[in-house]
Amino acid sequence: MKKITYEELNTEALTSLLRNKESFEVVGLSGRMGSAVTTLENKIESAGMKCRIYTFGRIAAAGGSFFGGITGVVGLASAVGIAAHNLATFNPDYEIAKYPIDNRIVVKYKK
Repeated sequence: MKKITYEELNTEALTSLLRNKESFEVVGLSGRMGSAVTTLENKIESAGMKCRIYTFGRIAAAGGSFFGGITGVVGLASAVGIAAHNLATFNPDYEIAKYPIDNRIVVKYKK
């Protein structure tokens, strides 16, 4: 999978990847994940495509918190929110997976 840096998000490199419907990874974010995701979302949508953004591992964390007390309520609410988000972004062209621990974003073409 091709890797690009945060600095390449506003260049022809990103435009070319999207035009060719390629999957890729954004590395070297240095605390700029929010800005990178916003840029990616805007570029994908301006190319006439849809995207779904999620944090990798979030559904597993929600599922693991179903057991007992307040964490069960929070886990259920989180799972409902995730399901609603998935319906709202049904059949996206791209999925943008945020990996905050690794400080990277994986952008996968889905169609």
